[in-house]
Amino acid sequence: MKKLSALIFTVLLSSCVSQPYTKTNAPFDGVKFDNIEPFDDKSIFDLLSWKIKAISESTPWPDEIDSKQFKPSSQRSVKPLITVISHASVLIQIDNLNILTDPHYSLRASPVQFAGPKRVVKPGIAFDDLPSIDIVLISHNHYDHLDLDTLKRLNDRDAPKFVAGLKTKSFLEENGIEAAVDLDWWQNITANNTKITFVPSQHWSARGLFDKREMLWGGFYIENNYKIYFAGDTGYGKFFKKIKEKLGAPDLSLIPIGAYEPRWFMKDAHLNPKESLQAFRDLESKKMIGIHFGTFKLTDEGYNDPIETLNEEIKKLNMDPLKVIIPTFGKPHSI
Repeated sequence: MKKLSALIFTVLLSSCVSQPYTKTNAPFDGVKFDNIEPFDDKSIFDLLSWKIKAISESTPWPDEIDSKQFKPSSQRSVKPLITVISHASVLIQIDNLNILTDPHYSLRASPVQFAGPKRVVKPGIAFDDLPSIDIVLISHNHYDHLDLDTLKRLNDRDAPKFVAGLKTKSFLEENGIEAAVDLDWWQNITANNTKITFVPSQHWSARGLFDKREMLWGGFYIENNYKIYFAGDTGYGKFFKKIKEKLGAPDLSLIPIGAYEPRWFMKDAHLNPKESLQAFRDLESKKMIGIHFGTFKLTDEGYNDPIETLNEEIKKLNMDPLKVIIPTFGKPHSI
């Protein structure tokens, strides 16, 4: 394992071309990043309005769902094995690499563990059953995607390489995670025979009240003999077609289907199931796996709404339901 990790580290460092933050592919004014199709930030008054209405309009979730945990079917794999662990945490095993996206094993998606959105399902793979992780991909810095406690546990256990958007590296280093690389949109690194490109999304970033859009957000496009797209967290935009044009149609796309109500507040930055399917079609992807659902109650829709609505939209669009997979957390899928 030490030999493999050393190889990855060398390739990561040699493949990542540093760029000054004053000239980036992502829109950047010197302090804050922006989207290809910019949208206005929601104000504190918008947030309060939503939360007040949510008292009466939000659909309650169960406090806990009876869920199973599984052991990985393989410690390493040449051909791709994809396991959604929960929310946006996905174990991608390919090219003898173990890649983990947005790993989150904490009880809450929150800056504190005594309040905030609470996990209702166990991670589909227990932390101690995870295979040794080589690369961690971080789509953006929101608390349901960048969970520092989990990243520190992975860093202590496996010493993987952490890859994220611009300005995230310094944040990770400040928190004791030194093997980090941050990328601009369309920038890539290579490990073994696999290229990983950081691609645009329609979203934003913040860890507090005063750092909005100061760290870059995005998705990841993983390719060797297979092409796998991980969207992270995003609203709908023309960038999906741009990804297909620049990098080709994916064999598999991991696309969020949850956290989308109310639309007046969420539309700019979160796909609803209908938009998820449109993104899937824009990408011309062969298959899709839904992510970003059924773990934390972040928004107003009910626990089962993303799956039920997705299945309704598949029927309306006369799509092949076998191409759209609703994963069981912890169970692997092959391409």
